[in-house]
Amino acid sequence: MKQCTNCGTQFDDNVQFCPNCGQVAAQNNAQQGTQNTAPNAAQNGAQGNYQQYAGASYGYAPQYVPNPYDHTAEFSAQDVSEHKPYALLLYISSIIGIVVCLLLRSDSPFLKFHLKQVVKIFVTQALVIMFGALLAFTIIVPLAAAVCLVVLFVIQLICFFRVCGGKSVEPPIVAGLSFLK
Repeated sequence: MKQCTNCGTQFDDNVQFCPNCGQVAAQNNAQQGTQNTAPNAAQNGAQGNYQQYAGASYGYAPQYVPNPYDHTAEFSAQDVSEHKPYALLLYISSIIGIVVCLLLRSDSPFLKFHLKQVVKIFVTQALVIMFGALLAFTIIVPLAAAVCLVVLFVIQLICFFRVCGGKSVEPPIVAGLSFLK
């Protein structure tokens, strides 16, 4: 067993980086007598802590990069627990859930966040249906619209299960849409 020199966490001998803090693991002094350093460190002029470099394929400790679409930390636990059923209703029944949440007139930031996400999905679905119907004389466009609707339905399911877990993450694909920011 190795012990991290930075945080003191114990881990297996075959692990190169501390699973807790990402520090380069020191090898057993009886085996090597030196620290495990990144390859070509002397050639690059790098000394000391190798955490500043990302990329485990080069032997460096990977860095944590936060998800810019994850807003879970912005909402209180009480707000999430009180309004989770309404957010779930939003993702199960788009238009009915939207009407119910608008009638509640809640000041919940958690519910407002998910209301915006459902409206984005709903508007995207409506646009796909309209373009598919307008170009129904072609065969390819209605088929592409059907595939897009299936993808949007899967996105709704993903959002539903994220809300079940108390997460507030913008849905993929529709997160980049600029309306309703």
